Parts: sequence; C-alpha cells; structure tokens
Amino acid sequence: MYFNKKIIIFVALMFAVFMVVPALAQIGAIEAHLKAAAEEGAGYAAPQDPRYTVAVIIRTALGIIGTVFLILTIYAGAIWMTSGGNEEQVGKAKRIITASVIGLAIVLLSYGITRFVSYIVTGGKQPGVQTIKTQPPQEQFIPFGK
Repeated sequence: MYFNKKIIIFVALMFAVFMVVPALAQIGAIEAHLKAAAEEGAGYAAPQDPRYTVAVIIRTALGIIGTVFLILTIYAGAIWMTSGGNEEQVGKAKRIITASVIGLAIVLLSYGITRFVSYIVTGGKQPGVQTIKTQPPQEQFIPFGK
C-alpha cells in the first residue's frame, strides 16, 4: 500500500514537471499574442452585409440538397440493377427515382427563386463575387510612317 502511494506521488510530480510547468511558461507568449490580436484585430475580412450571408447559406443548403438527390438516384439505380427481376425491388427503385426527381425539380425551382430574390434584394450584386472594374483599352494614334 505504501509503495502504491509512492508511485502515485511520483507520477503526479512527473506530470507537474513535464506538463504543467511548460504550459505555465508559455503564459507570457499567450498574453503577447492576445495583446497583438487586440491591437491589430483578428485578421478577419471586413464585415459583410447580412443579405449576402443569408444568400450564401441558402445556396449552400440547396447545393447539399442537390447532392442528396444525386446520392438517392445512385442508390435507386443500384437497387434496380441488383433487383434481378424482382418486381418489388424494381418498384421500390422507381419510387425512389420518382421522388428524387420531384425533389430535384423543387430544389432547382427554389434555387432559381433564391437567385432572383437575392438579385433583387442585393441590388444586382452577387454574394461572394467581386467585380473588377477595368478601363477600356486606350487606342493610340500612330501616324503612318513612324
């Protein structure tokens, strides 16, 4: 029993020496980084209009739903291909494909409506797309013979 206490105390001391003390030594470095972040900022981009954020979230969700359609279609195709002529399996696959195509139509319509509404709400700006304004090339008059 006495020997077990010695082992526990030894392990606790080793833990303190090799784990806690180095962590405490880094407190100064952490404070320096926090002060630098407070002065310079966290390095994030400028705040964006919430309308853009909502439009990006909706587009991402619709993209995920479109991926679910693809997975369902592949799943239904696999069921159909492995049915071996079993009418029950073929019917199940047809129902899944029909439901996923209807879901895809709904997703595409909602994507179009979302694009239209976000275009109207944001004043024609596309969220996440930066427009680069360029000047048309200047034509220079070069006289004949030079």
